[in-house]
Amino acid sequence: MKKIVIPIVTCFMMFGCGNSFQSFYNNHKNDIGATSFQVPNFMKAVLGSISPEAKSLVGNITDLKYIKFENVPEIKRTNLISELSDVTNSGFKDMFRKNEALATRIISVKELGVVLTDVILFYSNEQQTTAFYLEGKFDPEKIKTLSDPEKFENLTMQLLNTYQSNMNPSFNPNN
Repeated sequence: MKKIVIPIVTCFMMFGCGNSFQSFYNNHKNDIGATSFQVPNFMKAVLGSISPEAKSLVGNITDLKYIKFENVPEIKRTNLISELSDVTNSGFKDMFRKNEALATRIISVKELGVVLTDVILFYSNEQQTTAFYLEGKFDPEKIKTLSDPEKFENLTMQLLNTYQSNMNPSFNPNN
């Protein structure tokens, strides 16, 4: 009996956990041309100091992961879109998805009642591919506004600037 249960549990763990944003992040954080960060527990206070505009948009963030790819070949970009689609197909609901030849935008969420608890924001075009994972409590109507590329880019810049300006200099990759 143990001989059967152990391989089944092992397979479940390998394949069941493979479609998470954390797996996507871990698989690509070392890629050439990738910029990434995840906020460690001791720096969660940084998330509370984002600009009032961004805070009203994203609400109460308890976890944040970010990854950006620049100048990726089309085949890799297609693979990144496919991999992220696998993540969003595992327990997330697409709040917004637009697939075009030159750009793909995805807002995919998990919800608890009328509150969003997990949000994946993804935007990919010929120049760059960007993905955020947010965990916390979010207003669905405000998150939905991020389907506008300009609002998405503004949020991206505000979160990055907040994170980088509050980072301890010894941890700052630009030093």
